[in-house]
Amino acid sequence: MNKEKGKLVLYSGASGVGKGTILKKLMERDPSVKLSVSDTTRAPREGEVNGVHYNFVTREEFKRKIAEGGYLEYAEYCDNFYGTPTAQVEQMVGEGCKVFLEIEVQGALQVMKKYPDILSIFILPPSFDELEKRLRGRETEDEETIRKRLEQARLEISVRDRYKYCIVNKDVDKAVEEVLAVIG
Repeated sequence: MNKEKGKLVLYSGASGVGKGTILKKLMERDPSVKLSVSDTTRAPREGEVNGVHYNFVTREEFKRKIAEGGYLEYAEYCDNFYGTPTAQVEQMVGEGCKVFLEIEVQGALQVMKKYPDILSIFILPPSFDELEKRLRGRETEDEETIRKRLEQARLEISVRDRYKYCIVNKDVDKAVEEVLAVIG
């Protein structure tokens, strides 16, 4: 792997916009693209693997790591904590990787304050109706959680102008090409 300093890419969008699908295709196309694996206190969804999709930790573990200054950013979202482990990100960037921080807006705004020049990308749905259709189509959450995610999506989409790049995910392959063009 290239030993030059890598890039840190702030990557956000409302739940259900296809961030994960785009990122998976990016990693297939460019081996230097890596995902920072966040810690979370939420329970794993079916098929999620600890250390791959998230580091699943207890609330106590998460709070201890906050106290130790172990997060680049962290936030509480839909009654669970999510955070980016600092040491892991620094190591990957140092190895020359393009490290994607796939985080929600609350945490992203924290990172933007610390790193105002960070490369930031916001993924948008083609429409709010399409976003709701995608969330319901996953069939992984109850109605109350879907309602919370839709409310949160409205708030998140309202701050999209804080990001350097906004990409609409109407067609996944086109969105992948646009992200590749942005990250170089």
